[in-house]
Amino acid sequence: MGANVSSPDQRYSVTADLPSRRPWTPRFESHISPYKVNIPLIVEIKNKNQWKSRLNSLKHTNKLFVIEFTAKWCGPCKSLEPKVEELAAKYTDVEFVKIDVDVLMSVWMEYNLHTLPAIVFMKRGQEVDRVVGVKFDELERKLHKYAQSFF
Repeated sequence: MGANVSSPDQRYSVTADLPSRRPWTPRFESHISPYKVNIPLIVEIKNKNQWKSRLNSLKHTNKLFVIEFTAKWCGPCKSLEPKVEELAAKYTDVEFVKIDVDVLMSVWMEYNLHTLPAIVFMKRGQEVDRVVGVKFDELERKLHKYAQSFF
């Protein structure tokens, strides 16, 4: 019995002549898929250090930074949330963050805001505009304007 002798069944394997196949897996197409992806499009800021780090990282870039001030108890904030998520999915070159005013009241106060919801637009570390209240059209118009500008 030699180790080099193979049986006739081993020489003519059916799978040996077929290309290897991987099981089919669906590919995600962001512009056509109705399903949510687990990649957060809006980063929730949970502490002062995270806030400072995010703000400092964008000070020297021309990237638009959109801050959504919200609260869990705020009804109008909840009605605005789906629109902000939709815009974050559409404007992928814009940095979106969400701040719960009950968690980071000091940041809310820095911007001298008194009403929720509030959206602040920033570029190069400076506020360029804001939308206070549930104003879908104004929010989208300003987002489009500042996402396209290079100042």
